[in-house]
Amino acid sequence: MDAYKLLITGGAPLIGETYVSGGKNTSVAVISATLLSDEPCTLENLPDIEDVHVLIDIMRELGARVDFDPAARRMTVDPRSLNSYRVPYRQSQRMRASYYMLGALLGRCGQAEVGYPGGCSIGARPVDQHLKAFRAMGAEVEERGAIISAKGELTGAPVYFDRITVGGTINAMLAAAKAEGTTILYNAAKEPHVVDLANFLNSMGCRVRGAGTDTVRVTGKKYLHGSVYTVIPDQIETGTLMIAAAATRGDVIIRGCIPAHMESLTAKLLEMGVAVSDMDDAIRVRTVRGHRAVNIKTQEYPGFPTDLQQPMSALLTRANGDSVVIETIFESRFKHLNEMQRMGAHVRILDQTALIEGVPELYGAPVTATDLRAGAALVIAGLMAKGTTEIYEPGYIERGYEHIEEKLRALGADIRREPVEAASSPL
Repeated sequence: MDAYKLLITGGAPLIGETYVSGGKNTSVAVISATLLSDEPCTLENLPDIEDVHVLIDIMRELGARVDFDPAARRMTVDPRSLNSYRVPYRQSQRMRASYYMLGALLGRCGQAEVGYPGGCSIGARPVDQHLKAFRAMGAEVEERGAIISAKGELTGAPVYFDRITVGGTINAMLAAAKAEGTTILYNAAKEPHVVDLANFLNSMGCRVRGAGTDTVRVTGKKYLHGSVYTVIPDQIETGTLMIAAAATRGDVIIRGCIPAHMESLTAKLLEMGVAVSDMDDAIRVRTVRGHRAVNIKTQEYPGFPTDLQQPMSALLTRANGDSVVIETIFESRFKHLNEMQRMGAHVRILDQTALIEGVPELYGAPVTATDLRAGAALVIAGLMAKGTTEIYEPGYIERGYEHIEEKLRALGADIRREPVEAASSPL
């Protein structure tokens, strides 16, 4: 793709209705799980995002047949032609969730080689708990420089995670799906995409119980049949749209979402004075008064999501009063606030805590997206700001948001692309 920047002229409230795409985090887990099937699988409601396309490239390179129709949001995967268990390093570097190939290939082939994953630079995201789970099930795991190798015939076993890990929980579930016996995961993550993966594995004939609690039991099956499965809507896109509606003092109905997944964000928006109302599969967000400052501490689900900390802290830069944001999951998730200081935000960052003093206005400025959710936060800042904001490196946003520009334009946002020279700098 040619280099481009996003131009956002702020000040217009978002008004109208929009929809939520299929979940990024659930899609990358469920797509990886199709490799465990002994028959073709069809997945529906998949988002047309960069991470999905990267997984398609990886699976095709491994020999699987993949047919993806972005317009229909439907993918068919036939893993029976799989002929490799090695994910090239160059491919693993393109996304963080490439590490799910470890669990999927180990479960299917009894061995896997995957390069250390890439993706957004938001701090250390170690895979030690993933490897601990594989070893507990009987795999021999070796780390050779930039390559992780695992092999062995897996047997169900208890796995005690030293800390809650979403990726580790999912990877262990993938590996256990075809293992002999029952694997019990203690201190497991409870995120909605963990539950969605469990539902998909069950639809193929595996037996997964307890997903959504801190103890998950996976009874493996040697033969998993094909399935037609619809992934859940994106929790983080839902939250980003909710925050954007509040930030612009708009009135937006977000359809195709799961309100129960948004309770921690909804509670904070209500605390700020934003009007939030739930329907069966929709949420309405509107602003009826000025925003009050609030304090936020990220936590594992059902706590406040780390992936919504960045968009939410952008909103807090214009709240009335002082807010405190504590990031407990990743140590490098305040880079967007450094960028927003160019726009007039008043912020102090002390280790894992951001002290945000609300200001009456933000002003358009050139800024750079440093990761996926930082990019979303800068979009929200641009929508609030006076004048025009230039966002460089917006390709990060495409990793996790499907057609976000079109969705925002349909709600009244002034957002457009403009090509830039490869050597252009926002400074």
